[in-house]
Amino acid sequence: MLIEQLYTSCLAQGAYFIQSDGEAAVIDPLREYQPYLDLASRNKAKIKYIFETHFHADFVSGHIDLAQKTGAEIIFGPNAQTNFKSIISKDNQEFKVGKLTIKVLHTPGHTLESSTYLLLDENNKPHCIFSGDTLFIGDVGRPDLAIKSDLTQEDLAGMLYDSLHQKIMTLPDEVIVYPAHGAGSACGKNMSKETFDSLGNQKKVNYALGNLTKNEFIKELTTGILPAPQYFEKNAALNKAGYENYDSVSEKGTKALDAKEAKDILNTTKAIVLDVRKPHEFATEHIKDSVFIGIDGQFAPWVGALITDLKQPIILVTQSGREEETVMRLSRVGYDNCIGFINGGIDAWKKAGNATSSVVSISAEEFSEKIKKESLNVLDVRKPGEYSSSHLENVTSNPLDFIIDWQDSLSKEKEYHIHCAGGYRSMITASLLRRNGYTKLVDIAGGYGAIKNTDAKTTDFVCPSTLQMKGKPSF
Repeated sequence: MLIEQLYTSCLAQGAYFIQSDGEAAVIDPLREYQPYLDLASRNKAKIKYIFETHFHADFVSGHIDLAQKTGAEIIFGPNAQTNFKSIISKDNQEFKVGKLTIKVLHTPGHTLESSTYLLLDENNKPHCIFSGDTLFIGDVGRPDLAIKSDLTQEDLAGMLYDSLHQKIMTLPDEVIVYPAHGAGSACGKNMSKETFDSLGNQKKVNYALGNLTKNEFIKELTTGILPAPQYFEKNAALNKAGYENYDSVSEKGTKALDAKEAKDILNTTKAIVLDVRKPHEFATEHIKDSVFIGIDGQFAPWVGALITDLKQPIILVTQSGREEETVMRLSRVGYDNCIGFINGGIDAWKKAGNATSSVVSISAEEFSEKIKKESLNVLDVRKPGEYSSSHLENVTSNPLDFIIDWQDSLSKEKEYHIHCAGGYRSMITASLLRRNGYTKLVDIAGGYGAIKNTDAKTTDFVCPSTLQMKGKPSF
Protein backbone atom coordinates (compact mmCIF):
# COMPACT_ATOMS: atom_id res chain seq x y z
CA MET A 1 0.00 0.00 0.00
CA LEU A 2 1.24 3.45 -0.94
CA ILE A 3 -0.37 6.76 0.03
CA GLU A 4 1.29 9.92 -1.19
CA GLN A 5 0.13 13.44 -0.36
CA LEU A 6 0.82 16.05 -3.05
CA TYR A 7 0.61 19.33 -1.17
CA THR A 8 0.51 22.63 -3.05
CA SER A 9 1.37 25.56 -0.78
CA CYS A 10 0.02 28.33 -3.03
CA LEU A 11 -3.50 26.90 -2.68
CA ALA A 12 -2.86 25.19 0.67
CA GLN A 13 -4.30 22.10 -1.06
CA GLY A 14 -3.69 18.40 -0.61
CA ALA A 15 -4.26 15.89 -3.41
CA TYR A 16 -3.64 12.18 -2.84
CA PHE A 17 -2.28 9.22 -4.80
CA ILE A 18 -3.15 5.72 -3.52
CA GLN A 19 -1.65 2.54 -4.99
CA SER A 20 -2.06 -1.15 -4.30
CA ASP A 21 -1.28 -4.24 -6.34
CA GLY A 22 -0.91 -2.43 -9.67
CA GLU A 23 -4.02 -0.24 -9.29
CA ALA A 24 -4.20 3.39 -8.22
CA ALA A 25 -6.68 6.08 -7.26
CA VAL A 26 -6.29 9.85 -7.13
CA ILE A 27 -8.24 12.06 -4.75
CA ASP A 28 -8.93 15.77 -5.44
CA PRO A 29 -6.34 16.24 -8.22
CA LEU A 30 -5.16 19.67 -9.33
CA ARG A 31 -5.63 20.87 -12.91
CA GLU A 32 -2.26 19.73 -14.22
CA TYR A 33 -2.41 15.96 -14.63
CA GLN A 34 1.23 15.04 -15.30
CA PRO A 35 2.32 14.53 -11.65
CA TYR A 36 -0.30 11.79 -11.25
CA LEU A 37 0.71 10.10 -14.50
CA ASP A 38 4.32 10.19 -13.34
CA LEU A 39 3.44 8.60 -10.00
CA ALA A 40 1.46 5.86 -11.72
CA SER A 41 4.32 5.16 -14.12
CA ARG A 42 6.90 5.11 -11.34
CA ASN A 43 4.81 2.65 -9.33
CA LYS A 44 3.83 0.56 -12.37
CA ALA A 45 0.17 1.14 -11.61
CA LYS A 46 -2.92 2.01 -13.63
CA ILE A 47 -5.13 4.82 -12.33
CA LYS A 48 -8.54 3.20 -11.91
CA TYR A 49 -10.54 5.88 -10.07
CA ILE A 50 -10.51 9.63 -9.52
CA PHE A 51 -12.39 10.53 -6.35
CA GLU A 52 -13.72 14.03 -5.71
CA THR A 53 -14.66 14.88 -2.14
CA HIS A 54 -16.95 17.70 -3.37
CA PHE A 55 -17.25 20.38 -6.05
CA HIS A 56 -14.21 22.44 -5.10
CA ALA A 57 -14.73 26.19 -5.09
CA ASP A 58 -11.16 27.36 -4.57
CA PHE A 59 -9.54 25.55 -7.50
CA VAL A 60 -10.38 23.82 -10.77
CA SER A 61 -9.84 20.11 -10.38
CA GLY A 62 -8.00 17.99 -12.94
CA HIS A 63 -10.52 15.15 -12.89
CA ILE A 64 -11.74 15.55 -16.48
CA ASP A 65 -8.34 15.72 -18.20
CA LEU A 66 -6.92 12.99 -15.97
CA ALA A 67 -9.85 10.69 -16.78
CA GLN A 68 -9.36 11.31 -20.51
CA LYS A 69 -5.66 10.50 -20.25
CA THR A 70 -6.07 7.33 -18.19
CA GLY A 71 -9.56 5.94 -18.75
CA ALA A 72 -10.17 6.22 -14.99
CA GLU A 73 -13.72 6.66 -13.71
CA ILE A 74 -14.63 9.87 -11.87
CA ILE A 75 -16.44 9.35 -8.55
CA PHE A 76 -18.53 11.95 -6.73
CA GLY A 77 -20.61 11.58 -3.60
CA PRO A 78 -24.41 11.46 -3.32
CA ASN A 79 -26.39 14.50 -4.58
CA ALA A 80 -23.75 15.48 -7.13
CA GLN A 81 -24.76 16.30 -10.70
CA THR A 82 -22.23 16.71 -13.51
CA ASN A 83 -22.29 17.56 -17.22
CA PHE A 84 -19.71 14.88 -17.97
CA LYS A 85 -19.48 11.13 -17.46
CA SER A 86 -19.11 10.27 -13.78
CA ILE A 87 -20.28 7.81 -11.13
CA ILE A 88 -22.52 9.38 -8.50
CA SER A 89 -21.92 7.06 -5.58
CA LYS A 90 -24.22 5.99 -2.79
CA ASP A 91 -23.56 6.37 0.92
CA ASN A 92 -21.41 3.43 2.15
CA GLN A 93 -20.67 2.27 -1.43
CA GLU A 94 -17.28 0.58 -1.72
CA PHE A 95 -14.66 0.66 -4.49
CA LYS A 96 -11.71 -1.72 -4.77
CA VAL A 97 -8.20 -0.45 -5.53
CA GLY A 98 -5.90 -3.44 -5.60
CA LYS A 99 -6.16 -5.03 -2.16
CA LEU A 100 -7.59 -1.85 -0.64
CA THR A 101 -11.19 -0.71 -0.26
CA ILE A 102 -12.37 2.89 -0.44
CA LYS A 103 -15.74 3.42 1.25
CA VAL A 104 -17.93 6.46 0.61
CA LEU A 105 -19.16 8.27 3.72
CA HIS A 106 -21.64 10.96 2.72
CA THR A 107 -20.83 13.93 4.97
CA PRO A 108 -22.89 16.95 3.81
CA GLY A 109 -22.51 20.33 5.45
CA HIS A 110 -19.70 22.12 3.67
CA THR A 111 -21.63 21.33 0.50
CA LEU A 112 -24.54 18.97 -0.07
CA GLU A 113 -22.50 16.40 -2.00
CA SER A 114 -19.47 16.53 0.31
CA SER A 115 -18.17 13.05 1.05
CA THR A 116 -15.37 11.59 3.10
CA TYR A 117 -13.54 8.55 1.72
CA LEU A 118 -12.60 5.89 4.26
CA LEU A 119 -9.65 3.72 3.23
CA LEU A 120 -9.75 0.14 4.49
CA ASP A 121 -6.45 -1.74 4.35
CA GLU A 122 -5.77 -5.26 3.08
CA ASN A 123 -7.31 -6.66 6.27
CA ASN A 124 -10.41 -4.46 5.93
CA LYS A 125 -9.26 -2.36 8.88
CA PRO A 126 -9.94 1.44 8.81
CA HIS A 127 -6.62 3.09 8.01
CA CYS A 128 -7.32 6.71 7.05
CA ILE A 129 -9.95 9.13 5.80
CA PHE A 130 -9.71 11.63 2.97
CA SER A 131 -11.98 14.22 4.50
CA GLY A 132 -12.05 16.92 1.82
CA ASP A 133 -13.43 20.13 3.29
CA THR A 134 -15.55 18.34 5.88
CA LEU A 135 -12.79 18.00 8.48
CA PHE A 136 -9.54 19.93 8.48
CA ILE A 137 -6.65 19.74 10.92
CA GLY A 138 -7.80 22.16 13.61
CA ASP A 139 -11.02 23.17 11.89
CA VAL A 140 -13.99 22.15 9.74
CA GLY A 141 -15.31 23.45 6.42
CA ARG A 142 -17.22 26.72 6.14
CA PRO A 143 -21.00 26.23 5.77
CA ASP A 144 -21.85 29.21 3.57
CA LEU A 145 -20.79 28.08 0.09
CA ALA A 146 -23.79 25.95 -0.86
CA ILE A 147 -26.64 28.18 0.33
CA LYS A 148 -29.79 27.76 -1.76
CA SER A 149 -33.22 29.34 -1.57
CA ASP A 150 -34.42 26.70 0.88
CA LEU A 151 -31.17 26.37 2.88
CA THR A 152 -29.26 28.75 5.15
CA GLN A 153 -25.70 28.54 6.42
CA GLU A 154 -27.21 27.53 9.77
CA ASP A 155 -28.93 24.59 8.05
CA LEU A 156 -25.64 23.51 6.47
CA ALA A 157 -23.77 23.91 9.76
CA GLY A 158 -26.33 21.63 11.37
CA MET A 159 -25.80 19.04 8.63
CA LEU A 160 -22.04 19.26 9.18
CA TYR A 161 -22.47 18.66 12.92
CA ASP A 162 -24.45 15.51 12.19
CA SER A 163 -21.90 14.35 9.59
CA LEU A 164 -19.03 14.76 12.02
CA HIS A 165 -20.76 13.08 14.95
CA GLN A 166 -22.49 10.27 13.07
CA LYS A 167 -19.94 9.41 10.37
CA ILE A 168 -16.45 10.56 11.35
CA MET A 169 -16.16 10.72 15.14
CA THR A 170 -17.39 7.12 15.40
CA LEU A 171 -14.27 5.88 13.60
CA PRO A 172 -11.27 4.52 15.55
CA ASP A 173 -8.92 7.11 17.06
CA GLU A 174 -5.92 5.72 15.18
CA VAL A 175 -7.46 6.57 11.80
CA ILE A 176 -5.34 9.19 9.99
CA VAL A 177 -7.08 12.33 8.76
CA TYR A 178 -5.96 13.59 5.34
CA PRO A 179 -7.81 16.86 4.56
CA ALA A 180 -8.09 18.79 1.29
CA HIS A 181 -6.63 21.99 2.76
CA GLY A 182 -4.37 23.48 5.41
CA ALA A 183 -3.51 26.89 6.84
CA GLY A 184 -3.90 29.69 4.30
CA SER A 185 -7.00 28.36 2.60
CA ALA A 186 -10.19 30.43 2.66
CA CYS A 187 -12.27 27.24 3.04
CA GLY A 188 -12.10 27.40 6.85
CA LYS A 189 -11.35 29.79 9.71
CA ASN A 190 -8.74 28.17 11.95
CA MET A 191 -6.78 25.57 9.98
CA SER A 192 -3.50 24.20 11.25
CA LYS A 193 -0.26 24.34 9.29
CA GLU A 194 -0.08 20.55 9.76
CA THR A 195 -1.36 18.60 6.78
CA PHE A 196 -2.47 15.38 8.53
CA ASP A 197 -3.12 14.03 12.02
CA SER A 198 -4.76 11.16 13.88
CA LEU A 199 -8.49 11.40 14.41
CA GLY A 200 -7.94 10.76 18.11
CA ASN A 201 -5.74 13.82 18.46
CA GLN A 202 -8.18 15.93 16.50
CA LYS A 203 -10.91 14.93 18.94
CA LYS A 204 -8.72 16.43 21.67
CA VAL A 205 -7.52 19.64 19.98
CA ASN A 206 -10.02 20.57 17.26
CA TYR A 207 -12.58 23.00 18.71
CA ALA A 208 -15.24 21.74 16.29
CA LEU A 209 -14.96 18.19 17.62
CA GLY A 210 -15.13 19.32 21.23
CA ASN A 211 -17.96 19.11 23.71
CA LEU A 212 -20.31 21.45 21.86
CA THR A 213 -24.05 21.10 21.58
CA LYS A 214 -25.45 21.26 18.07
CA ASN A 215 -26.70 24.82 18.62
CA GLU A 216 -23.32 25.88 20.04
CA PHE A 217 -21.57 24.30 17.05
CA ILE A 218 -23.84 26.14 14.61
CA LYS A 219 -23.25 29.47 16.35
CA GLU A 220 -19.48 28.94 16.48
CA LEU A 221 -19.29 27.92 12.84
CA THR A 222 -21.39 30.77 11.48
CA THR A 223 -19.70 33.55 13.47
CA GLY A 224 -16.90 35.59 11.93
CA ILE A 225 -16.94 34.09 8.43
CA LEU A 226 -15.33 36.49 5.96
CA PRO A 227 -17.00 36.70 2.54
CA ALA A 228 -15.84 34.03 0.11
CA PRO A 229 -13.59 35.27 -2.73
CA GLN A 230 -15.60 36.03 -5.85
CA TYR A 231 -14.04 33.22 -7.91
CA PHE A 232 -15.26 30.42 -5.62
CA GLU A 233 -18.70 30.10 -7.19
CA LYS A 234 -17.21 30.23 -10.69
CA ASN A 235 -14.65 27.50 -10.00
CA ALA A 236 -17.34 25.26 -8.51
CA ALA A 237 -19.38 25.74 -11.70
CA LEU A 238 -16.40 24.70 -13.85
CA ASN A 239 -15.89 21.60 -11.74
CA LYS A 240 -19.54 20.63 -12.33
CA ALA A 241 -19.82 21.54 -16.01
CA GLY A 242 -16.32 20.98 -17.41
CA TYR A 243 -13.59 23.18 -18.83
CA GLU A 244 -11.11 23.63 -21.65
CA ASN A 245 -8.46 20.97 -22.11
CA TYR A 246 -5.35 21.85 -20.08
CA ASP A 247 -2.95 21.16 -22.96
CA SER A 248 -4.74 23.73 -25.12
CA VAL A 249 -4.68 26.29 -22.30
CA SER A 250 -0.96 25.76 -21.77
CA GLU A 251 -0.11 25.96 -25.47
CA LYS A 252 -2.06 29.19 -25.94
CA GLY A 253 -0.77 30.83 -22.77
CA THR A 254 2.91 30.14 -23.42
CA LYS A 255 2.98 31.82 -26.83
CA ALA A 256 5.91 34.25 -27.11
CA LEU A 257 4.76 37.73 -28.18
CA ASP A 258 7.14 40.42 -29.34
CA ALA A 259 6.61 43.91 -27.93
CA LYS A 260 4.80 45.17 -31.02
CA GLU A 261 2.37 42.25 -31.02
CA ALA A 262 1.65 42.76 -27.34
CA LYS A 263 1.10 46.49 -27.74
CA ASP A 264 -1.24 45.96 -30.68
CA ILE A 265 -3.29 43.50 -28.62
CA LEU A 266 -3.46 45.91 -25.69
CA ASN A 267 -4.56 48.76 -27.98
CA THR A 268 -7.29 46.78 -29.73
CA THR A 269 -8.69 44.46 -27.04
CA LYS A 270 -9.56 44.49 -23.35
CA ALA A 271 -6.45 42.48 -22.48
CA ILE A 272 -4.50 43.38 -19.36
CA VAL A 273 -0.83 42.91 -18.53
CA LEU A 274 -0.24 40.71 -15.49
CA ASP A 275 3.25 41.18 -14.08
CA VAL A 276 4.31 38.26 -11.87
CA ARG A 277 7.89 39.24 -11.07
CA LYS A 278 9.18 40.21 -7.62
CA PRO A 279 7.69 43.28 -5.88
CA HIS A 280 10.90 45.33 -6.06
CA GLU A 281 11.28 44.55 -9.78
CA PHE A 282 7.76 45.78 -10.46
CA ALA A 283 8.35 48.90 -8.33
CA THR A 284 11.52 49.75 -10.25
CA GLU A 285 9.97 49.47 -13.72
CA HIS A 286 6.80 48.06 -15.25
CA ILE A 287 4.40 48.50 -18.15
CA LYS A 288 1.92 51.28 -17.50
CA ASP A 289 -1.41 50.07 -16.07
CA SER A 290 -0.16 46.53 -15.57
CA VAL A 291 -1.42 44.52 -12.61
CA PHE A 292 1.15 43.09 -10.22
CA ILE A 293 0.52 39.74 -8.53
CA GLY A 294 3.82 38.01 -7.86
CA ILE A 295 4.27 34.34 -8.68
CA ASP A 296 6.28 33.84 -5.46
CA GLY A 297 3.33 34.29 -3.13
CA GLN A 298 -0.33 33.31 -2.80
CA PHE A 299 -0.54 33.92 -6.52
CA ALA A 300 -3.59 31.94 -7.66
CA PRO A 301 -5.89 32.96 -4.77
CA TRP A 302 -5.08 36.65 -5.27
CA VAL A 303 -5.68 36.42 -9.01
CA GLY A 304 -9.01 34.79 -8.24
CA ALA A 305 -9.95 37.39 -5.66
CA LEU A 306 -9.01 40.47 -7.70
CA ILE A 307 -9.60 39.69 -11.39
CA THR A 308 -13.31 38.97 -11.54
CA ASP A 309 -13.65 37.79 -15.15
CA LEU A 310 -12.35 34.25 -15.69
CA LYS A 311 -12.32 34.99 -19.43
CA GLN A 312 -10.20 38.12 -19.04
CA PRO A 313 -7.50 38.14 -21.78
CA ILE A 314 -4.11 38.24 -20.04
CA ILE A 315 -0.62 39.02 -21.35
CA LEU A 316 2.17 38.00 -18.99
CA VAL A 317 5.39 39.63 -17.88
CA THR A 318 7.41 36.96 -16.09
CA GLN A 319 10.91 36.13 -15.05
CA SER A 320 12.58 34.19 -17.86
CA GLY A 321 11.71 30.51 -17.74
CA ARG A 322 8.62 30.85 -15.55
CA GLU A 323 6.05 31.34 -18.29
CA GLU A 324 4.71 27.78 -18.28
CA GLU A 325 4.52 27.71 -14.47
CA THR A 326 2.52 30.94 -14.48
CA VAL A 327 0.02 29.68 -17.04
CA MET A 328 -0.37 26.45 -15.06
CA ARG A 329 -1.05 28.30 -11.83
CA LEU A 330 -3.57 30.59 -13.54
CA SER A 331 -5.37 27.52 -14.87
CA ARG A 332 -5.67 26.09 -11.37
CA VAL A 333 -8.24 28.80 -10.60
CA GLY A 334 -9.89 28.83 -14.01
CA TYR A 335 -8.07 31.70 -15.75
CA ASP A 336 -7.68 29.97 -19.09
CA ASN A 337 -7.51 33.02 -21.38
CA CYS A 338 -3.84 33.84 -21.09
CA ILE A 339 -2.82 34.73 -24.66
CA GLY A 340 0.94 34.79 -24.30
CA PHE A 341 3.93 36.45 -22.65
CA ILE A 342 6.11 39.37 -23.72
CA ASN A 343 9.27 37.78 -25.05
CA GLY A 344 12.19 39.55 -23.42
CA GLY A 345 10.01 41.21 -20.78
CA ILE A 346 10.49 44.82 -19.76
CA ASP A 347 13.81 45.15 -21.61
CA ALA A 348 12.16 44.18 -24.90
CA TRP A 349 9.24 46.51 -24.17
CA LYS A 350 11.64 49.47 -23.69
CA LYS A 351 13.78 48.61 -26.71
CA ALA A 352 10.65 48.87 -28.83
CA GLY A 353 10.33 52.49 -27.70
CA ASN A 354 7.53 51.97 -25.18
CA ALA A 355 7.33 53.93 -21.94
CA THR A 356 7.41 52.33 -18.49
CA SER A 357 6.21 53.36 -15.04
CA SER A 358 7.46 52.87 -11.49
CA VAL A 359 6.22 52.89 -7.89
CA VAL A 360 7.96 54.97 -5.22
CA SER A 361 9.18 52.71 -2.44
CA ILE A 362 10.77 53.84 0.83
CA SER A 363 12.26 51.94 3.75
CA ALA A 364 10.45 51.46 7.04
CA GLU A 365 13.04 53.71 8.69
CA GLU A 366 12.35 56.51 6.21
CA PHE A 367 8.63 56.08 6.81
CA SER A 368 9.09 56.15 10.59
CA GLU A 369 11.01 59.43 10.42
CA LYS A 370 8.51 60.90 8.00
CA ILE A 371 5.44 60.09 10.09
CA LYS A 372 6.99 61.79 13.12
CA LYS A 373 7.18 65.09 11.24
CA GLU A 374 3.91 65.14 9.31
CA SER A 375 0.45 63.66 9.16
CA LEU A 376 0.38 60.87 6.58
CA ASN A 377 -2.42 58.96 4.90
CA VAL A 378 -1.57 55.31 5.51
CA LEU A 379 -3.28 52.28 3.98
CA ASP A 380 -2.87 49.09 6.01
CA VAL A 381 -3.93 46.43 3.48
CA ARG A 382 -3.40 43.34 5.62
CA LYS A 383 -6.25 41.01 6.53
CA PRO A 384 -8.60 42.05 9.36
CA GLY A 385 -7.14 39.47 11.74
CA GLU A 386 -3.60 40.76 11.18
CA TYR A 387 -4.73 44.33 11.73
CA SER A 388 -6.62 43.41 14.89
CA SER A 389 -3.51 41.95 16.52
CA SER A 390 -1.31 45.00 15.97
CA HIS A 391 -1.31 48.10 13.80
CA LEU A 392 0.02 51.64 13.48
CA GLU A 393 -1.54 54.19 15.79
CA ASN A 394 -4.42 56.13 14.20
CA VAL A 395 -4.41 53.99 11.04
CA THR A 396 -7.58 52.19 9.95
CA SER A 397 -7.91 48.85 8.18
CA ASN A 398 -8.20 48.71 4.38
CA PRO A 399 -7.77 45.02 3.49
CA LEU A 400 -6.66 44.26 -0.04
CA ASP A 401 -9.35 41.55 -0.09
CA PHE A 402 -11.99 44.31 -0.11
CA ILE A 403 -10.26 46.95 -2.23
CA ILE A 404 -13.39 47.13 -4.39
CA ASP A 405 -15.26 48.51 -1.38
CA TRP A 406 -12.88 51.20 -0.26
CA GLN A 407 -10.84 52.40 -3.24
CA ASP A 408 -13.46 54.93 -4.38
CA SER A 409 -13.38 56.62 -0.97
CA LEU A 410 -9.77 57.74 -1.58
CA SER A 411 -8.81 61.10 -3.04
CA LYS A 412 -6.73 61.23 -6.20
CA GLU A 413 -5.24 64.48 -4.94
CA LYS A 414 -3.77 62.96 -1.78
CA GLU A 415 -0.62 60.92 -1.21
CA TYR A 416 -0.98 57.47 0.34
CA HIS A 417 1.63 55.32 2.04
CA ILE A 418 0.81 51.62 1.67
CA HIS A 419 1.96 48.67 3.72
CA CYS A 420 1.03 45.01 4.24
CA ALA A 421 2.98 42.48 6.31
CA GLY A 422 6.05 42.14 4.10
CA GLY A 423 5.61 44.04 0.83
CA TYR A 424 3.78 41.59 -1.45
CA ARG A 425 0.19 42.76 -1.00
CA SER A 426 1.10 46.43 -0.78
CA MET A 427 2.59 46.25 -4.28
CA ILE A 428 -0.55 44.50 -5.57
CA THR A 429 -2.57 47.33 -4.03
CA ALA A 430 -0.38 49.99 -5.58
CA SER A 431 -0.73 48.43 -9.03
CA LEU A 432 -4.53 48.28 -8.79
CA LEU A 433 -4.84 51.83 -7.48
CA ARG A 434 -2.55 53.20 -10.20
CA ARG A 435 -4.74 51.54 -12.85
CA ASN A 436 -7.64 53.48 -11.39
CA GLY A 437 -5.94 56.86 -11.48
CA TYR A 438 -4.31 57.09 -8.05
CA THR A 439 -0.76 58.21 -8.77
CA LYS A 440 0.49 59.61 -5.45
CA LEU A 441 1.39 56.29 -3.90
CA VAL A 442 4.34 55.30 -1.72
CA ASP A 443 5.09 51.67 -0.90
CA ILE A 444 6.71 50.89 2.46
CA ALA A 445 9.33 48.22 1.74
CA GLY A 446 9.29 45.31 4.17
CA GLY A 447 5.79 46.15 5.36
CA TYR A 448 4.62 45.96 8.93
CA GLY A 449 7.31 43.45 9.80
CA ALA A 450 9.91 46.14 9.11
CA ILE A 451 7.84 48.95 10.63
CA LYS A 452 7.66 47.07 13.96
CA ASN A 453 11.46 47.28 14.16
CA THR A 454 11.36 51.09 14.06
CA ASP A 455 10.09 53.50 16.71
CA ALA A 456 6.84 54.18 14.85
CA LYS A 457 3.91 54.11 17.28
CA THR A 458 1.80 50.97 17.16
CA THR A 459 -1.18 49.71 19.12
CA ASP A 460 -3.23 46.56 19.68
CA PHE A 461 -6.87 46.29 18.71
CA VAL A 462 -9.38 43.56 19.54
CA CYS A 463 -12.26 44.15 17.13
CA PRO A 464 -11.56 42.92 13.60
CA SER A 465 -13.03 44.70 10.62
CA THR A 466 -16.40 43.55 9.32
CA LEU A 467 -16.06 44.98 5.83
CA GLN A 468 -18.06 43.16 3.17
CA MET A 469 -16.96 42.45 -0.39
CA LYS A 470 -19.24 43.79 -3.09
CA GLY A 471 -19.21 45.40 -6.54
CA LYS A 472 -16.76 44.84 -9.35
CA PRO A 473 -13.21 46.02 -9.99
CA SER A 474 -12.71 48.73 -12.55
CA PHE A 475 -10.70 46.72 -15.07
